[in-house]
Amino acid sequence: MPDKIDLKKTLDSYRATAGELSLIDVPPLSYLMVDGHGDPNTAPAYADALASLYPVAYALKFASKGQGRDYVVPPLEGLWWADDMAAFTTRRDKAQWDWTMMLMVPAWLDASAVEAALARAAAKNPPALEKVRFATLLEGRCVQTLHVGSYDDEAGVLARMHDEYIPAHGLRLDGRHHEIYLSDPRRVAPERLRTILRQPVVDSATM
Repeated sequence: MPDKIDLKKTLDSYRATAGELSLIDVPPLSYLMVDGHGDPNTAPAYADALASLYPVAYALKFASKGQGRDYVVPPLEGLWWADDMAAFTTRRDKAQWDWTMMLMVPAWLDASAVEAALARAAAKNPPALEKVRFATLLEGRCVQTLHVGSYDDEAGVLARMHDEYIPAHGLRLDGRHHEIYLSDPRRVAPERLRTILRQPVVDSATM
């Protein structure tokens, strides 16, 4: 049997180094997405989002495997924002957060494959299946780094990214903060969690 394809090992946009901020160009990528609001630690909507994304993702995987193209389900990702971004970057007021949780869909699977996977996942009666959507994310030029440690310790890294690196390179923020969770917090201690932090940017002269 051929090896499983591991997209996070084949795409440059899933590579980052701890302590190093770098500019990358992210290609258009398609995702299963669920939108929500509130503290990810306590909001029922967050748990429902994950409980709905994964059955669809695995239905897609098994359908692809049946066609001779197996792959590792990509890591969970999230877009995060708030009406006042300080609630996210410095105050960490999680009750004010908006989010889109996402699982990447390989490029060889299209909308019809997703529709079929949604129908198969419905048999498991996930709590928010009607909120799962399939969309392409266009991020383009981004700054990213690898954060090792607790999610609650991201503020210093974000301050360095937003307030130092991005202005120093003649750039400005343009898009939502993006996180890629390379570690499973159920199995990894907080101080060892590995998370890619990504921020889309444009030239500061661009209006």
